[in-house]
Amino acid sequence: MRVKDRMTLDPVAVTPDTPVSEALNVMRQAKVRRMPVLDKHGRLAGIVAEKDLLYASPSPATSLNVYEIGYLLSKLKIREIMTRDVVTITEDAPLEEAARVMVDNSVGALPVMHDDQIVGIITETDIFKVLMEMMGARREGIRLTLNAQDRPGGLASISGAIAAIGGDIISLGVFQDAEHESFVGLVIKVCCVTKEALLEAMKGLDVSVVRAEIA
Repeated sequence: MRVKDRMTLDPVAVTPDTPVSEALNVMRQAKVRRMPVLDKHGRLAGIVAEKDLLYASPSPATSLNVYEIGYLLSKLKIREIMTRDVVTITEDAPLEEAARVMVDNSVGALPVMHDDQIVGIITETDIFKVLMEMMGARREGIRLTLNAQDRPGGLASISGAIAAIGGDIISLGVFQDAEHESFVGLVIKVCCVTKEALLEAMKGLDVSVVRAEIA
């Protein structure tokens, strides 16, 4: 799966000269938390987050009246608060690469670029939705958590044992064991079998069952 498969096309954007008050209204109407900032040529000039706009707004405890607050916000422009060094991603990058870039740079969104033009934006929410789908969060089944040795053919033997009892694998996640490099954690969601049958099938394999629960 590529970034272009999950990004938002033609994201809502503002310009460096957009007043903060106007940008906040645009953000709330569009129900987004981050917006790219485009210059007069449509090129990416920065990015602004909802928290940037809120921090720029006067505190509710201020002694200014509503008219004074409105005047100040009308004078404050996006160029004064936007992030200029924007971390971006290309549209053909793998989705997991976008997730890694977000984590490594502590950002919640990446403008998506085609050459020097912005073509979309992908956010942490988009990544969460994909994770939810991959883990079968909206489908009912038995969620089986295992520890197993990281060796060739290990996963095939587990899936084969599940198939042998008529089970259908809805989702499968593999996670590196934090303490032992030679072991992996497996989270498998299975339907069409009972929990008892599933646990019995695991007994003949070189795995350790951590838990089995209906989810």
